[in-house]
Amino acid sequence: MLLAINANNTNVKFGVIDGDRIIGEWRQHTSAMRTADEHAVWLVQLMAMEGIETKAITDAIIASVVPQATFNLRRLCTRYFGCTPLVLGEPNISYGIQIKGQGAGADRICNTIGAAVLFPKTPMIIVDFGTATTFDVVDEEGSYCGGVIAPGINLSIEALVNATALLPRIVVERPAHVIGTNTVECMHAGVFWGYVGLIEGIVARIKGEFGRPMRVISTGGLAPVFDGSTTVIEQIVPDITARGLIEIYRRNRK
Repeated sequence: MLLAINANNTNVKFGVIDGDRIIGEWRQHTSAMRTADEHAVWLVQLMAMEGIETKAITDAIIASVVPQATFNLRRLCTRYFGCTPLVLGEPNISYGIQIKGQGAGADRICNTIGAAVLFPKTPMIIVDFGTATTFDVVDEEGSYCGGVIAPGINLSIEALVNATALLPRIVVERPAHVIGTNTVECMHAGVFWGYVGLIEGIVARIKGEFGRPMRVISTGGLAPVFDGSTTVIEQIVPDITARGLIEIYRRNRK
């Protein structure tokens, strides 16, 4: 079985894959200070609750955008699962796609490859609602063409709260009305519908610049919050990053 680890700025996601099936998934808050032993105490117990033994793990792959956390995640794999992980970004990793431009994070490469596997020969826009809200552009050949990075919705809320004296911290949810009648309703409307406007505006501009029909999908922890709020997003694919990790592993395993 394969242990797939995706370390983002907010959460580290662990998945156990048996063939094509994801048989276990867990999330842990990202901390660069968390040791391999701490990861193991938490993860091994959760695996046991699902009936998955540590000795069943034969391979591992890590995608990380938090370099400070990568060392202990690598050590988790070698010490507790007895395997040397593939780590995205290292010179020996082959992605099997063309990456146009520079600076694409491991999560965005995984999204690109996952999209190409699930929707072959289809130009795509992947809207990822994470710590940042990203828009990844994939062409017919499955190549990463670039994209857009915008502040994530929770980051925007934190900035609003921290820069004002009286505005409260709110949870992201779809408001009943655009016109709020109190402070909290006004904040919900501004945050939620402001992001819908951002999504629709950026998607329209990407499509205009790309010049060909494109499929638009979404992923990330907050993707379900926006489900049905805009017609530009056609489908939520929550496991697209994991699917990309699985495919990268297949392309690199000996």
